[in-house]
Amino acid sequence: MTPIHIVIPVFNRKEHTRECLKSLRAQTDTNYKVTIVDDGSTDGTEEMLKTEFPEVDILKGDGNLFWTAGVNLGLRHALKQGSEVFMTMNNDVVTDEQLIEKMIYWHRQKPEALIGALELDAFTKKPIFGGERLNWKLNKIDQVLEKLPESNRRGLHAVTHLPGRGLLIPKIVFEKIGLFDEDRFPHYIADYDFTHTARRAGFELFVNYDAKLLTYPEESGERQLRSNKSFKNYYKHLFDLKGGGNLRDFTRFTLKNCPPPYIPYHLLNGYTRRLLGYFLK
Repeated sequence: MTPIHIVIPVFNRKEHTRECLKSLRAQTDTNYKVTIVDDGSTDGTEEMLKTEFPEVDILKGDGNLFWTAGVNLGLRHALKQGSEVFMTMNNDVVTDEQLIEKMIYWHRQKPEALIGALELDAFTKKPIFGGERLNWKLNKIDQVLEKLPESNRRGLHAVTHLPGRGLLIPKIVFEKIGLFDEDRFPHYIADYDFTHTARRAGFELFVNYDAKLLTYPEESGERQLRSNKSFKNYYKHLFDLKGGGNLRDFTRFTLKNCPPPYIPYHLLNGYTRRLLGYFLK
């Protein structure tokens, strides 16, 4: 098996990038390589990478790539190098030492599936995200983790979509559906759109409960907008490129992915949650 090619887009937050890469160095299975897409960092990220992680490939952006174009730049680089298996990852995660080993194991059982990781809170070490199942008809999302007894929190569990942090993707998926949709979704929701598209194309999606990531939920831009409530941040929540409630992105996502009979209700429900939910959470 060729190495898993891990693509990590970064913009500043040098310390997070360092800790992420240090955790990858501690893997029990080192059959991977890393490409960092540095989109205009100004905090010394590039110098740190060259000095401390010379084995990492570095691609440069001018600050206008954002998540999706950054990931795609790294994926194109990996494809040109002949990689067969890929993983997208955010820099604000710390990998469990068996992440690569457990991903490779389940990839061999399901070689054409997209596989995500179980997420743990980096501070409490408790599981916080184990995948979701979206029911378009009922406009309802079930949290897989909440329905699983602890005795069954292992192996693969089927989901309808996956986040891009720690997402394993076989090459055949790109060959069939292309890369992430950077034109419609430059930052948020591109990962959910990509995995919904892959599922419609016939690929299975799973969360691998044997492969774990430590994450920092409070580090997301959307969490920070919600924690410091103001009308300025409310506007960013709804309209900014990095706003988690971005109405444009939600509309595009719904029109592209939702079955036509359920589009009106899904839009109405989603708009209501975005317009009101900011002040309720």
